[in-house]
Amino acid sequence: MERRTIGAATLEVGAVGLGCMPMSWAYTGSRRRGDESTRTVHRALDLGTTLLDTADMYGPFTNELLVGRVLRERRAEAFVATKVGLLVGEQHIVANGRPGYVKRACDASLRRLQTDVIDLYQLHREDPEVPVEETWGAMAELVQAGKVRSLGLCAVGARAGRRPGAGMHDATIRRLRRIQQVFPVSAVQAELSVWSREALTDLLPWCAARGIGFLAAMPLGNGFLSGTLTPGQGFEPDDVRARHPRFTAEMMAANQPIVAGLRRIAARHGEGTTPAQVALAWLLTLGPHVVPIPGTKHEHWATENATATTLPLTPKDLAEIAALPPAQGSWD
Repeated sequence: MERRTIGAATLEVGAVGLGCMPMSWAYTGSRRRGDESTRTVHRALDLGTTLLDTADMYGPFTNELLVGRVLRERRAEAFVATKVGLLVGEQHIVANGRPGYVKRACDASLRRLQTDVIDLYQLHREDPEVPVEETWGAMAELVQAGKVRSLGLCAVGARAGRRPGAGMHDATIRRLRRIQQVFPVSAVQAELSVWSREALTDLLPWCAARGIGFLAAMPLGNGFLSGTLTPGQGFEPDDVRARHPRFTAEMMAANQPIVAGLRRIAARHGEGTTPAQVALAWLLTLGPHVVPIPGTKHEHWATENATATTLPLTPKDLAEIAALPPAQGSWD
């Protein structure tokens, strides 16, 4: 697989990563199988998908344990990215950015992941009660202690607290400017896909201008851009899509033209090419610092996603993608 470098530290990763969250969190619980998920991680590594993205809150904790079972055998082949800053309760999630907690959480993640060092340690969410510089400073101390190689910031929740008239990622960029004064940011993780393009306006160019890697979260639109979901199919209560405005039967039907456009492009590239591969290949054209991290718990999809790196999109393909309608039923 093509290799890409992210951040000033020139961290090298496979061009497409693996989001491990669906193996333990957020999606249909009845379909999770630990043994299949483990095989999926092994398969991804076989294909050159080195970046494994997890978090201590996924499960909570069980996702890091799962990834750790693979790392025990194949640590040298993997680029380990995990996150800190969120605590999961019975019916709620709260942020915790206190320096002491961050350091204890890192030690716990290292134990679960069965490794001596985390390649990319990401702040999942800012704690509103702790200056972000204090949290980031504690994370920087982990780099100096040799427990972490580089630091990243997640901006997945950028819609929260958005001011009228402000750009979606204005607050994130202000936060990035502040923490850059404390310790370099190597990567930013934010939602970016064919149907969620807001990061193209400001956040992606901001990162590119500073040599900061961009990890494209939800690059397949929570599975919608794969073309495998049927409007009105319904989701189990523990599946995040059961509460997502874009996954009502009405909105899934209204957004079918986006999938249809990806299918047309895939068809021009021959039998076996899928809408998901087109969606991922489009992200790879946005810059050498962009690394999509599609999530899956199945070997088949991990294989399909990895081979998107070999799909050459033409100027006609890119023009058609640019002309696709915006998604309806956004979080806004």
